[in-house]
Amino acid sequence: MESVFATINTVLTSIDDAIWGVPLICLILFGGIMLTIRLRGVQFRQLGRALRYMLKNEKDGTGEVTSFAALCTALSATIGTGNIVGVATAVVTGGPGALFWMWIAALFGMATKYSEGLLAVKYRSMDPETGHTLGGPFYYIERGMGIRWRWLAKAFAFFGMCVGLFGIGTFTQVNSISSAITTFFDPTKSATVSLFGMNYSIATMIGGLIVAVCAGLVIIGGLRRIAQVSERVVPVMVVAYVLISLVLIIFNINALPGAFVEIFESAFGLQAVAGGALGAIIIAMQKGIARGIFSNEAGLGSAPIAAAAAQTKEPVRQGLVSMTGTFLDTIIVCSMTGLALVITGAYNIPGLEGAAITTAAFQAGLPFIPSQVVSFVMMLCLVLFGFTTILGWDYYGERCLEYFSNGNMKRVRVYRWLYIFAIFIGPYMTVSAVWTIADIFNGLMAIPNMIALIALSGVIVKETRSYFKRLKTADGDEDKMEPHVEDMSTWKSRPQE
Repeated sequence: MESVFATINTVLTSIDDAIWGVPLICLILFGGIMLTIRLRGVQFRQLGRALRYMLKNEKDGTGEVTSFAALCTALSATIGTGNIVGVATAVVTGGPGALFWMWIAALFGMATKYSEGLLAVKYRSMDPETGHTLGGPFYYIERGMGIRWRWLAKAFAFFGMCVGLFGIGTFTQVNSISSAITTFFDPTKSATVSLFGMNYSIATMIGGLIVAVCAGLVIIGGLRRIAQVSERVVPVMVVAYVLISLVLIIFNINALPGAFVEIFESAFGLQAVAGGALGAIIIAMQKGIARGIFSNEAGLGSAPIAAAAAQTKEPVRQGLVSMTGTFLDTIIVCSMTGLALVITGAYNIPGLEGAAITTAAFQAGLPFIPSQVVSFVMMLCLVLFGFTTILGWDYYGERCLEYFSNGNMKRVRVYRWLYIFAIFIGPYMTVSAVWTIADIFNGLMAIPNMIALIALSGVIVKETRSYFKRLKTADGDEDKMEPHVEDMSTWKSRPQE
């Protein structure tokens, strides 16, 4: 059985390396850089305004949930185990330099996320009677690029379903959650059960079952229940994790300058042996950008699915709110994890993987706190981060299937149960396999979305200029602005061919 798993992992790794090669990395970076230039650095110039909009809902906006709730739904999917386990995986395999490339991808990715949110609202579909909204890359591909590109929209929707069902949404999250629970309650795996030719801790089984049941109870309630849970849990868990990370950094402040030096040297291959610098840079870029996108999802095309449901009449406004998600996810939360790993050197500890690496970092960086307490806090963070991501990605997967199946809600309901089943079996997948599967579908999902963003960059620039021109005319008062001229949200869900 172990040889079969080894063969599967080898095949998956080969596919992952092919998809996440130089071409895709260049496509994502090119898209972010091009949008940054064409939008004149909107993510830097308007970050303050974006953060204000994040906390201030628009008056008289149309949509299913508030703008803040839509952001929290998106953040529930983005801020997950990727911020803890994913960063650790990237730093272990790509070196500390992977964190630098995460930052670069995030800074340009903010322009990408801004563009995604803008297009999502501009081209969304809304039923005026029920208030149900549907939007995202599949609609801005079909409506923005034209009906002849529907095949690309269908491809995105298909890969989106797979990312939710087999990638970010289920296996990686519940696997990391159950691993953290087992590490805390049964670290020696003294109480085990044999399944599928492998031995699993009873803690793994119980933890996975509880997560599946709890997730199912929320998922069956649909978007509004997911948004309600996310709106309450996400802010609390982000603040708590950042606070404990800041305590670690402050306590080890003397090691902080050296950590930054190590990150920059590793990013540019300066720590590699002679002749291996270029290879080290490529690996650091590959792992850093791939894990960065896994975490903040800029360019992936998932967040605009949630953005489309926001109660707003201004595409640009929602674009600004959407880009704060990348800032909070990578620049803030991922940085906390990465710095903890580098400051303590935990990424060099042999024999550890996944959540155990990050837990070891916090135990080493906070010696004045009992290791069991640190382990419990990290387990709790992983459980909450992973659980909210499970909820967010179910919503994404359902909306992708709704588009893919031409609005067949019976298939959507079947998808929900398959999703819950995937959560149930997730704990029994190997760590390396689930992260590789997630990377593969991430890459496949990003390709059609990035093509659309580049093709529609002119529309994005036009909308942006119009918004800020109207805002300037209103002396910066959003409530006194002239209304958005073009509203496509009431288009029929399927345009006539």
